[in-house]
Amino acid sequence: MNLVRTDFPGLLLIEPTVFGDARGYFFESYNQDALAAEAGIATVFRQDNQSFSRRGVIRGLHFQHPPHAQTKLIRAVVGCIYDVAVDLRRGSPTFGKWMGVELSADNRRQFYIPQGFAHGFSVLSEQAVILYKCDNLYHPPSEGGVLYSDPTLGINWQIGDDEALVSGKDKLLPVLEDVKTRFVF
Repeated sequence: MNLVRTDFPGLLLIEPTVFGDARGYFFESYNQDALAAEAGIATVFRQDNQSFSRRGVIRGLHFQHPPHAQTKLIRAVVGCIYDVAVDLRRGSPTFGKWMGVELSADNRRQFYIPQGFAHGFSVLSEQAVILYKCDNLYHPPSEGGVLYSDPTLGINWQIGDDEALVSGKDKLLPVLEDVKTRFVF
């Protein structure tokens, strides 16, 4: 596996080693021991989630407040998404900034997003199936979020405004300036 460190402390891209031949391919999508040895990641994942979405869907930006905050490991098993993380950790050199990366079934990349980030994605292909691991269980009373279209963030979701499909719930999320979190870097 190849680990790509980003300019955001804690955010990592993971590129698996793929073994392919005329029959197809094989790769290890997750190996806890290798992540611990190569990146110092000791995260124990407790829940897997899978979602299906069609082109133009934007989901997010979501997080859970401590003590139910979630570290996520995201990958696209079908299609292509633009995956975004926003740093919510007060005192972080990248607080209030965002990073986006293309994840697809073809590039097989995974995005490791630690606790303290809001997460969202847009669907760039006709359809996409996303699989993500979480280190904490879903806890509805701890839900939080940031408005996907917050002008101070200026996220380019890689799709036109005219084709964006956003849930009513996500359209009501607050802008970053109004989000109260207890995340500390």
